[in-house]
Parts: sequence; C-alpha cells; structure tokens
Amino acid sequence: MSWNTYIKGYKAYLKLEKALSQNSIDAYLRDVNLLKTYFEDNDIEVAPADVKYEHLQKFVLEIFQLGLSDRSQARIISGVRGFYNYLLLEDVVESNPTLLLDSPKLSQKLPEVLSHAEIVEMINCIDHSKPEGMRNRAIIETMYSCGLRVTELITLPISHLYLSDGFIKVMGKGSKERLVPIGSKAIKHIKLYMEQVRCHINIQKGMDDILFLNRRGKGLSRVMVFMIVKDLALKAGIEKKVSPHTFRHSFATHLVEGGANLKAVQDMLGHSSITTTEIYTHLDKTFLKETLMQYHPMSDRQ
Repeated sequence: MSWNTYIKGYKAYLKLEKALSQNSIDAYLRDVNLLKTYFEDNDIEVAPADVKYEHLQKFVLEIFQLGLSDRSQARIISGVRGFYNYLLLEDVVESNPTLLLDSPKLSQKLPEVLSHAEIVEMINCIDHSKPEGMRNRAIIETMYSCGLRVTELITLPISHLYLSDGFIKVMGKGSKERLVPIGSKAIKHIKLYMEQVRCHINIQKGMDDILFLNRRGKGLSRVMVFMIVKDLALKAGIEKKVSPHTFRHSFATHLVEGGANLKAVQDMLGHSSITTTEIYTHLDKTFLKETLMQYHPMSDRQ
C-alpha cells in the first residue's frame, strides 16, 4: 500500500479513535508528510512498512541540517513515532523503527505566571462603566477561577453553568467533559454580565447558549481574548509575556503553592496525564527558592 493510503488511515485514526482537534491532526500529518517528502526528494523508494532505523537516522540528520530548533526537531520525531505506533496497532509493521531515535534534549521552559497582586492590578485597569468592561471582568475572573484554556472559555455554554452549586461543566480536549469548581467572585461577575450586559445584546443565530459574546452578538475569537489580556497587562505596567494561558498557569501554580493535591489540580485542568501537571511542582520549587533567597538571613541578597 502507498504512503497516501496509510496516511489517510492515520488521519481517520487520529480523528475517530484519538478524538484530536483538527489543529493537532494537521500537525501530526505535517510531520509524517515531511518524512514522505524526504524519501521522494532523495529518490528513495520505500514503503512505510519497509522503513528501517537507518532510513530514519538520515532523515533526522537532514531536519537537523535544516537549522530547525530543537523543539521543532523533537516535535517532528514525535509525530513520526506516532505514525509508526499506529502502523504497529494495524499490524503493518512488527516493531516501531523510531524507538531508537534520539530526540534533542529540551531545556524545561517554565510558563510565565502572574502573582495574585498582578492579577488584581490588571482587574483594576478594567473600565467597568462600559458594557465590554463588565464582560471582560467576568472573563478574567472565570479564567483565573477555573484555569480554563482559551477555547474552553470562548465556547462555554450557559447550560453548563451550575452557579448555585459552585461548578461549571467544561468541554476539554478530545471532547472530554469535566466539572470545575468556580469561585464566588467569578460567579458574581458572570451574573452581573448576564443581567446587565448580555441580556441587551442582539444575539445572533446559534449563539443563544454561548456565555461570552461580542457587541454584535457573536462568539468571541481566541485573538480577541488575547488582545483583551494584552491590553490589560500593558495598562497595568506588567512586563511579563502575558496571554490567556498565563491565567491557567497562574491558577495551577497558586493552587500548588497553597498545598493543593496534585491529582485534584490535574482533574481541574483536564490533563490526561499527571506528568503534565507536575510542571507546577517545579514552579513551586522556584517560588520556594526565591522566597528563601529573599528572606533567609544568610542569603546573598541580605
């Protein structure tokens, strides 16, 4: 069978069995097509089932020579490895030839985190006299209170709000649902936004159940939320690189710093593996080290 046939099957597998988003599917397919193009450009006639470790070594050398970043190289290798895991499941190959490939060692880049005081400063910069100001306050409070991804925020349905019980239902990656507690401040500002702003908007067709809308009654885009956050950070004089995802990182970090159970944080964030959540224990260690350096009488800063 041809590369195109196997790639088509892989696409169906990622969509139907793995339930990945279209962006993730496109990324995986780009990596596999890069391998396919490498063989074509070098006149190497080999079917996916006949690819050997030696072929892949030369492929990895070529992407290294392209000058791609270590992170990009590691992603491509991971994508090709996923393709061969699929072929292994389908009994196309007897073993995965990518397993012996070495990926570039990546330095762990810890995400940017806002302090509680910085979040308050951003909130204080919101013009609550304007309708969009009341909406933006509800957005910031919800992101920080629940640790939502930006896509989860902009698609949050009103029917998934259980405010009297202090929970919201979130549709996460792979259409996985989770219940997340929501704080009293976020509840208060969601209600104010719905009662004083949203009810006066001419809501467009299909948007009746979407919580956060623009002034024309349509759902917000990811870019719009990004711009809201960037504008508030600028007004607050915050020099950190701030995005909507920063509130998710801050939510998790502040919980871990406060002694929250890591499994509980994993469940609230919707991480499929606790390994992903463990990055916040590293952030916590950084926080503890900085605290020690600042306040210990024998530290260099005294």
